[in-house]
Amino acid sequence: MAPDSTDFSATGDDQWSGDDVHDPVDSAVLEVNRAFYDAFESSDFNAMSDLWVHEDRAVCVHPGWTALRGWASIASSWAAMFDGPQHIQFIVTDEHVSVNGDVAWVSCDENLLTIGASATVNALNIFERTRDGKWLMVAHHGAPVMISSDEEFDEDLDN
Repeated sequence: MAPDSTDFSATGDDQWSGDDVHDPVDSAVLEVNRAFYDAFESSDFNAMSDLWVHEDRAVCVHPGWTALRGWASIASSWAAMFDGPQHIQFIVTDEHVSVNGDVAWVSCDENLLTIGASATVNALNIFERTRDGKWLMVAHHGAPVMISSDEEFDEDLDN
């Protein structure tokens, strides 16, 4: 790991792992990551918009979707999802943050709860620090968890 990098990995009883983070940069990144899930859970398009870079280099991969490139496409996807009737509750666990200069990434598990269903999605969120010190999302990638344990993975390989 580069000398100017930090890595934090934690799990805890709170739905947001890592609440005991003491590094102010890690804390700032985790705060933006949490704001992302708050905006998603509350279907707040304006809050979601405030978290993203509004440039063509932004990338978003929703579970099962092809990659969306550019803020215009990403914004349209959020607007369509937020316009739908289904409410999703997020319980984010296994949150890990790494920072290298003005770039940070958070990997986590999105435990999704909806009426009558639940699922887990592995997510990777990438942020960039602006000149004024604000962290903005440049990429989000969500992948559904299809295998729940190493044993299941080993069994799948054997078949």
